[in-house]
Amino acid sequence: MKMFPVAAMLAALAVLPLPEAQAQTSAAEAQVNALENLFGKQAGFRRAHAKGLCASGYFVGNTVGRALSSASVFSGDRIPVIARFSVGGGNPGASDKGRSVRGLALQFSLPKGEQWLTANISAPVSFISKPQQFAPFMAARQLDPATGKPDPINLKLFSELNPETIRQAAYLAKAAVPASYGAANYWGVNAFEFINAKGASQFVRWQFVPEAGTLGLTDEQIQSLPHDFLGDELRTRVAKAPVVFDYKVQLAEAGDALTDPTQVWPDSRLVVPAGKLYIDRVEPAAGGACDKITFNPLVLPKGIKPSADPVLLARTPAYGISLARRLGEAAK
Repeated sequence: MKMFPVAAMLAALAVLPLPEAQAQTSAAEAQVNALENLFGKQAGFRRAHAKGLCASGYFVGNTVGRALSSASVFSGDRIPVIARFSVGGGNPGASDKGRSVRGLALQFSLPKGEQWLTANISAPVSFISKPQQFAPFMAARQLDPATGKPDPINLKLFSELNPETIRQAAYLAKAAVPASYGAANYWGVNAFEFINAKGASQFVRWQFVPEAGTLGLTDEQIQSLPHDFLGDELRTRVAKAPVVFDYKVQLAEAGDALTDPTQVWPDSRLVVPAGKLYIDRVEPAAGGACDKITFNPLVLPKGIKPSADPVLLARTPAYGISLARRLGEAAK
């Protein structure tokens, strides 16, 4: 249904903080509902990053990682990893040629039953700075049935009232469409706290950088490719040799934004290599071990703690609601 400009303004103003008890429950449900309203109810699929494929491999940490954090993932041993590569958005039939983010979600299976889950995207910033922006962000992009496009007035109003929410789109508009899941850079846009064996603390953001370099598509290449090419391309690539990502950590300094994932840290901040991720198997078809994993980024091992970033902290309840709906649909 088309939203009038006044309604769009009210939706944009809805980013004001809710009472804590209400924000912990209804705000999370509103996020999931907003995704369903925008992309439709895709039974059995994730509400975000609905299109994806499962892969696996291992991670090897190094001495730099061990100096920063006591987490066992940096021990230097091979740590088994389940991965999910994905296309952003809630449409499982989305084109691989779109200018949405690509995702790399990971589950590290650590000794003594510990796990580490991460959710990373092919942009250095998030599209919201606070969880209350999520639902109105999606609402402002709902398609008008008459035009097949978002209402330009509603979108303009929301963006003007929330200018930080256009930073990710601005980055993606300038970046090349990735030619491969294995040739894209993936960022963890939230800050986390690393604590080492001596108790020293360091706030960081991380990224997974393809060892072979990034590779984008030209406009001509985009036109010649089918809408579904990323899965087969990655299978072919991994069949020849493992895809390797350098795990790099950016170290925060005083004054850096720890609670706003729409802000990048200055380029002058030190970035250090803390390990390598190896992807050596891709599922031959849809489905796999990654399908049952939520990739909740608040599942962390000892030695890594979340920052106070409200966007990060709001993920657990929204992931739980999405998973419950997905499992309920599968059971029918």
